Amino acid sequence: MENHSKSAIDYHALAEFRFEIRRFLHSSERIARAAGLEPQQHQALLAIKGLPAHRAATVGVLAERLLVQHHSAVELVNRLEAKRLLRRARRAADRRSVLLTLTRRGEKLLKQLALAHRAELKTAHSKLLQVLIDMVARDRRSGQAQAVKARGKSQAKHDAKQQRARRKR
Repeated sequence: MENHSKSAIDYHALAEFRFEIRRFLHSSERIARAAGLEPQQHQALLAIKGLPAHRAATVGVLAERLLVQHHSAVELVNRLEAKRLLRRARRAADRRSVLLTLTRRGEKLLKQLALAHRAELKTAHSKLLQVLIDMVARDRRSGQAQAVKARGKSQAKHDAKQQRARRKR
C-alpha cells in the first residue's frame, strides 16, 4: 500500500473535480425534471438503452447499473411503466425472467434528454477534463519525485556501503 503524506494530496484538485461533476449532475437533474421525469427515472431509461448488446435489460441488471436494491428498481420500473415510457415482457426461454424495453414514447423522450445533455457536456467537458488532467499530472509528478527521492536514498546507501568497503581495505 502506498504511503502518501497529507501534503502530497491535492485537496484543491479533488474538490474542483467533485465540484465540476456535481455541477454537471445538477444540470442533468434540472434537465430531467424539466422534461417531467425524476433524475433516477432518466438514469433508468439511459441505463436500459445504453446497455451493451450482450446484456439483457432486466430489473436485476437495472438495479446493478443504478446501484440500488432490487425492490427499488422494481418500484422505478412500475413508475416508468405507468408513464408509458417502459414495458415489461417475459422471456420466451425463461418465463421467470422479465425483459425491460423502452416504448416509442420512452425512446423519444430519452433522445430529447440525450440531446440536452450533450449540449451541456459541450460546455462542461473542458472544465471536467482540465481538472482531471491537472490532478493526474500532479500525481504523476509527485510519483516521479518520490521515485527520484527513493533512487537517491538507494544510491546514497550503495555509495555508503562502497565507502565502508574501501576503508576496510
